[in-house]
Amino acid sequence: MKKKFAAVTIFFLIALQNVAPFQVAVRDDNCIVISLEAADVASSSSSVYVVKIVGESKNYFFQFEEFNSTLPAPVVFNATYHGLYYIVTLMVVNANMVSKPTRSIIVLTKPLPVTSVSIYDYKPSPETGVLFEIQYPEKYNVFTRVNISYWEGKDYRTMLYKDFFKGKTVFNHWLPGICYSNITFQLVSEATFNKSTLVEYSGIKHEPKQHRTAPYPPRNISVRITHMSRNENWEEHSGNFPEESFLGTQSSVGQEEKVTHVLDDLPELPTANTSYMWPDYHYNSSDYETTSQPDWWINESGSPEIEDEFVNAVPRDYENSSPTTELETSTPEPPSFFPMQMVLSWLPPKPPTAFDGFHINIEREENFTEFLTVGEDVHEFVADLKEPGKYTVSVTTFSSSGSCEVRESRSAKTLSFYISPAGEWIEELTEKPRNVVVTVLSLTTASLSWTTSQESSSSSSNNTIVSVVSLTCQKQKQSQRLEKHYCTEVNLSSSFIENLVPGAQYQVVIYLRKGPLVGPPSDPVMFAIVPTGIKDLTLYPLGPTAVVLSWNRPYLGVFRKYIVEMFYFNPSTMTSEWTTYYEIAATVSLTSSVRIGNLLPAWYYNFRVTMVTWGDPELSCCDSSTISFITGKGRCWKAVPESVLLFTSAWSE
Repeated sequence: MKKKFAAVTIFFLIALQNVAPFQVAVRDDNCIVISLEAADVASSSSSVYVVKIVGESKNYFFQFEEFNSTLPAPVVFNATYHGLYYIVTLMVVNANMVSKPTRSIIVLTKPLPVTSVSIYDYKPSPETGVLFEIQYPEKYNVFTRVNISYWEGKDYRTMLYKDFFKGKTVFNHWLPGICYSNITFQLVSEATFNKSTLVEYSGIKHEPKQHRTAPYPPRNISVRITHMSRNENWEEHSGNFPEESFLGTQSSVGQEEKVTHVLDDLPELPTANTSYMWPDYHYNSSDYETTSQPDWWINESGSPEIEDEFVNAVPRDYENSSPTTELETSTPEPPSFFPMQMVLSWLPPKPPTAFDGFHINIEREENFTEFLTVGEDVHEFVADLKEPGKYTVSVTTFSSSGSCEVRESRSAKTLSFYISPAGEWIEELTEKPRNVVVTVLSLTTASLSWTTSQESSSSSSNNTIVSVVSLTCQKQKQSQRLEKHYCTEVNLSSSFIENLVPGAQYQVVIYLRKGPLVGPPSDPVMFAIVPTGIKDLTLYPLGPTAVVLSWNRPYLGVFRKYIVEMFYFNPSTMTSEWTTYYEIAATVSLTSSVRIGNLLPAWYYNFRVTMVTWGDPELSCCDSSTISFITGKGRCWKAVPESVLLFTSAWSE
């Protein structure tokens, strides 16, 4: 009978494995619902059905309600973790309290969604990199990777990314100048069980983002200035320009009607071209003469009748005409060197860069600025400069396609040049002085020398700026400063530096200058002036075992401290060497004193006082400030002046 029952049980279990298992589902509220199927019910009515749930820190057991003909209600388990996998096992317990697992199913809960997204430029490379920062519920939320989806222009992209640390990651795989829109983030949970992989994506509850990467700047930007002839004809102009602009040329009052008439007859020109429309217009036309001419040319031209009369015959009353009046009417005005033509050229940004055009910024004397926009196919811009001064020109790339905001590139190169009133063009200085050498000539003066290229070198002191600053002042308190001339940066035009202070340390930077243009700085050079040392070192004995040292210092000098040293034969070590006895911080007092005690009677001593600077490395002076003394045994001692016993208030650093 027992063998027959065992055979029936084995057959029932085999049949149970071949039918559909019990059902397990995960609801949106993160509850796991386990339902029995008819195939899961054993023939024995005394069996009990138990569900075992494994996944959290402890295991959970749930029993189905007793039932007869109808299946019991499902078991509902409120899972604590989101994005965690759970193993659900159905167990059948018979009358003998023997439990047997029939089937196990793995389920994966959904991770909680991202709540907030921020996208920033990756500062080292804003053209290709961004910094993603996402916020999500951290407690009871488990995920392995992040799914990033976006539109790259008109192409849809998606990728799984796992290098998030505290919700932040650097993504450096985008293209420059592209508008990335509808950027969304989903947390992804993954689990593997019995060689099968489960994947669950969180929902999307944050606002989709968009971001445009910066385009690369244009390459090989260059500028060329040429002198224009006022009678030169222009064939190609476009754009509009304000009448008060510093670009272009000013039309004379007598020609305003002509210019207006010409403009009415001209066809409309395209707005994106390689040159610019200025107030003084030039055209290739035989019907109109609109080129501006100086007054002296107009006066000499006159009318045809007057010109013929002057050539063929002597004017009436010529002998009685006043020479002064004749000079006044025929004196020509000085020729003008303006306008001058500026040709600005560049190359497109390096590929792959999505861009829609270029911005041109022209600034004069830091007060007047003109901002222009040209198309992506334009690589040269021509303008007429009508006024002298210092000009700064920059060209940037911009990208505007798509729904993102317009983005401008970084300025790869800013060009500066100067046009003098005489029409001289001075190019930007790009060279910095090299091999700067400082030669100390005396305790208060030093000279500079450096090397430059042949083009920028000049013996004139007006072509350099020497910046000098004291490093000693920065290390002292305001009340302790003994030198104040170079405490703030001072710019000199000479290669000779004066008003230096002994003991101070200085930093020098040299700039090349041409007109109002200043080149890049040289490498900073530091130098120091050795201290002067003390003077009038005097010794006053106080007894067989004590003396007083007193000394003066020069009025002009900067130092950090005094070091008092002593040389004698040490009977304990059987050696003779210089040892530091005391260090005294610098003060504004010109006289300092120190008492030295615990001397051996009838012993030979040598003392010296040196001044040490603030420099790095420290400088000191001088070893020659020494005085020797032999202590005695008698009771008669030379009186010490009262002023010597007034020691300085600062005895240590």
